[in-house]
Parts: sequence; structure tokens; C-alpha cells
Amino acid sequence: EASASVLVLRACLALLASPVYLLSFLGVWEPFCRKVFFPFILDKISVVHDKKSKKHKQELFRNLPDFRGPSGELKLLEIGTGSGSNFQFYPPGCKVTCTDINPNFQQSLSKNMKKNQHLQYERFLVAAGEDLSQVPSGSVDAVVCTLVLCSVHSVSSTLREVLRVLRPGGAFYFLEHVAAEHSSWKYFWQQVCYPTWKLVFAGCCLTRELWKNLEEAKFSELKIQHINVVLPWTPIKPHIMGYGVK
Repeated sequence: EASASVLVLRACLALLASPVYLLSFLGVWEPFCRKVFFPFILDKISVVHDKKSKKHKQELFRNLPDFRGPSGELKLLEIGTGSGSNFQFYPPGCKVTCTDINPNFQQSLSKNMKKNQHLQYERFLVAAGEDLSQVPSGSVDAVVCTLVLCSVHSVSSTLREVLRVLRPGGAFYFLEHVAAEHSSWKYFWQQVCYPTWKLVFAGCCLTRELWKNLEEAKFSELKIQHINVVLPWTPIKPHIMGYGVK
């Protein structure tokens, strides 16, 4: 339930972004966003985000090799691979299956694949996190998801799919931006930006309390850390990272 000042500021922001709202109304924005704008802008944002989150990701993925399967191989599935900015953190010989709902990251993705020849790339699936039906149950040792749960249609269905494709004892790794403390200015601005941000950035929701979804999912063990990743001029500073074991 947004306060009056939130609603007024939302209207001001919508006015500033009115060309986007108009294009959206005409049905032009969504395909343009998916094909051109979002891959382009995500490329730029992820360069900054990668710099700021590098040490967090190094720490997060440090124990990935512990989850190798009985054969000694590590089969990893990434949800929302995008341009492949996580490849550098995966251990040598890791077999990677990439999935993304948007197939338009090809250029930056192949650049990152060339850069990270220490991995084996199994296949690329165009799939939403909520529907990984092309992946057999219990077939992967690790699932990775960074900055993706903010824009899936259903977080709980996505986590159900994660648990389905993981083998028992496999792990789900995440690093996601989340809602700020409700009494904070950060949360106030997240609420103001919410509708316009969601439209401009391909369905990205600013105020999800993803730690609650993770706690409700059926992981046998769950480690969550609340951290800050400062992206200048954006309302997405609070993040969570960690992993859950099936």
C-alpha cells in the first residue's frame, strides 16, 4: 500500500518515461527491449556490477568443486546466463548448460565463452526458469542463478524446478538484489521506481524479499548472507547471496 508521496513521485517518473509507456502501449517496446535495449543495457550494467560484486562472487563460488558428482565431474546449469559473466568463477573442466529466456545475448555470450576456455559448454537452451522441462530430473550437480529471480514470473515455481533438476546433495547458488529495509529511504525509492523500472528493465521487480522464498523452498541446508552491492544511481543496493543444498 503505497503512500501518497510515493504515488505522486511515481507519476512524475512515469511522465519522464512517457515515450516508453507509449511504445509499450503500441506493442513496440517489449520486442525492442528484448532484442536491442535490454541486452545492450545489461552489458553495460553487468560490467559495473561485475566489478562491484567480484569479490562476493569469488567467495560465493569458492566451494563449487565440493559438489562434484560421484564421477568426479561437475555438471552445472545456469538459469538466465545472459552474457555469461559468471563463467570466470567456475572451476576448470566444469560442464556448463546455459539457459536464458532471451536468446539475444549471443554476441557478448560467445565473447565470454572464448575468454573462458577452461569450461566445457554442453548446450544452450532458450527456457524460462519456471520451465526447465528440457532438463532431466536429478541430472545436475549445481544450479546457478544471479540477478534473475527479480524478473521471473514465479519465484516459487523456479525454485521447484531448481530442486527438481538437482541431484540429491547438489547445490543451488544465488546472488540477487532484494527489497531494502521497509523503514529505509532506499525502500521508499524502490517503491517510487518500481512500475517504471519494471517496464524499462524487462520485468525486473525491485521489492522482492527473496530470502523468504528461499526459506520456504525445501532445501535441506541453506546459507544466506545479506550484503550491499553499490550501483551508483540505482535503487538496487541490498543483495543476498549464498547457496542451498537439496
